Amino acid sequence: MTLKRFLIHLLLMALLVILIFGGVLIWLKFYTNHGQEKELRDYIGIHIDEASKDAEKQSFEMIVKDSIHKVDQPGGIIIAQNPAGGSKVKENRKIYVDITKYKADEYDLSELSTMYGSEYNSKQKELAYLSINSKVRGERHDAGDPGHILEVWYNGRLIDGESGRKSNVKIERGGTLEFVISKIDGGQIEIPDLVCRQYGQLKFLLQTYRLNLGEVEISGGAITNQAKAYVIAQDPEPRNGATIGMGGQIKITIQQQQPLSCQ
Repeated sequence: MTLKRFLIHLLLMALLVILIFGGVLIWLKFYTNHGQEKELRDYIGIHIDEASKDAEKQSFEMIVKDSIHKVDQPGGIIIAQNPAGGSKVKENRKIYVDITKYKADEYDLSELSTMYGSEYNSKQKELAYLSINSKVRGERHDAGDPGHILEVWYNGRLIDGESGRKSNVKIERGGTLEFVISKIDGGQIEIPDLVCRQYGQLKFLLQTYRLNLGEVEISGGAITNQAKAYVIAQDPEPRNGATIGMGGQIKITIQQQQPLSCQ
């Protein structure tokens, strides 16, 4: 074998060793990095489109597990993720996220239980379970009990009341219903005649008319038995057609003996 051929064979062997050594290094690098853990980014508050693109670059797969309505938040925003941000995860790991809904859930007005005439505080709690907010729009005198619903408004429109419910009305989950509720005062009633009544009868009588007893003056000497004292005058007087506001006061004058005019 000539020196030239020997050198060629030696060079080829050296090249073969280099190729084998290089191949081993590349394989070791791939084997070492395969399955390597990475720190997962916190995607909460980021839109699903942007988060999905970023996750794909990091060799992760993002999957939407649920969509939830959030008041005053746009749709597609990530509100929860699993695994949590900062976790160490392997490549190709699936990331499960919850996002905000693009459109709120809706209830048909006909699906809601009776509101007109119902007690407001109880109805407020019931609607809260459906994620519907309640707000008092105003109060109005009504002959019935106070605190009951007289009108229901939604987005500036009267949708329920004495004349009945409107049809084809959709209430968004997270929306706000406004209510007009009843109150005792504010109404006008005819002034009752209290003259010749005994003082002990007045409390029940005035409660019936939803009025209050005002100042009490005494006439004709000492009162020895107030409950059996007689009303001899009142202010305001019960003139024909005269009225007084509910919750108003009537001032009276009493004496112990029954007046002759009352016998």
